[in-house]
Amino acid sequence: MTDPVYKRLRALSDPAHLPALKPEYAHSRPALGMGKADPAPRILLLYGSLRERSYSRLVVEEAARLLQFFGCETRIFDPADLPLPDQVNGDDHPAVHELREHSLWSEGQIWCSPERHGQITGIMKTQIDHLPLAYKGLRPTQGRTLAVMQVSAGSQSFNSVNTLRILGRWMRMFTIPNQSSVAKAYEEFDAAGRMKPSSYYDRIVDVVEELVRFTVLLRPHADQLVDRYSERVDTDRPVFAAAPILGSINP
Repeated sequence: MTDPVYKRLRALSDPAHLPALKPEYAHSRPALGMGKADPAPRILLLYGSLRERSYSRLVVEEAARLLQFFGCETRIFDPADLPLPDQVNGDDHPAVHELREHSLWSEGQIWCSPERHGQITGIMKTQIDHLPLAYKGLRPTQGRTLAVMQVSAGSQSFNSVNTLRILGRWMRMFTIPNQSSVAKAYEEFDAAGRMKPSSYYDRIVDVVEELVRFTVLLRPHADQLVDRYSERVDTDRPVFAAAPILGSINP
């Protein structure tokens, strides 16, 4: 059986080149001792702009390089031909199917959106809206870890990451405490699209380290953490034979 051919994954240039990282200060395995690191944690990265020089995409690419440095497997989804929700009957579109497959493949995710008009972009929301809580008996997002990031054209803001946190909670994901907000993003990248050394880059390293740790820590318990009483009732899956409730039987 051959592996599926995915048409909407972005290739990562120079994945091992980390010019802004000071490797002597970085743990190559940040989750060492917190759980099994094999197989490599699987992380899906989503970004929220279709511009040729998209700073949310550039941030995601820097994060993907760091994730690979930390021993993870990464996929970056390109939303260029993703339709709006309900634009196609039954959302039956190759880009939608592929996005859902990547989400099902993942154990953790990174979402990075520009802040536009004080909020996340429509491109970012469209991707999230195409990820249902349940899909053909599977859960594309539930039980997965999530890190949120944003880029801004002006001063530092947290509107987008705050919204992404709300969405992550709604999608029943474990959103890690740390986050990244890059202000004046156009000043933070060189002509080749690589991030310059800065406190903003250092924070991205912090976020990626933390995501790896939480993903490894939670991965043995992912199924149990999303096992819910209400769903067991709805699907008639008792955990054991029901016993009489004390006091419910007349003497």
